[in-house]
Amino acid sequence: MTIRHKLGRDTAHRWAMLRTMVTQLLEHERIQTTLPKAKELRKVADRVITYAKQGGTNGLKQAKAVVRTDKELHKLFTTMVQRYRCRQGGYTRIVQIGRREHDAAKMAYIE
Repeated sequence: MTIRHKLGRDTAHRWAMLRTMVTQLLEHERIQTTLPKAKELRKVADRVITYAKQGGTNGLKQAKAVVRTDKELHKLFTTMVQRYRCRQGGYTRIVQIGRREHDAAKMAYIE
């Protein structure tokens, strides 16, 4: 998986952050974050949903390598797969919501 933006973190920290954010996105179905993080998160989240749609043991192992909790893994393979079964990609969307007050970073919701 190609990461374009390093987000000011080394590889291990960035990957841990993205895994946590994917798990939170599955749990809450909408999270607020900065725009560059949302763009990187979209790639990982769409890939995980594609793994779930493929099904089987291999898809489960690949999704389990990213999603941190069994509760969200179960939700991914039951609810999310049914929701996106007819869609061929583009499972997430980014809605820009303006700038953060103290440092003027661009903020966005990812759903």
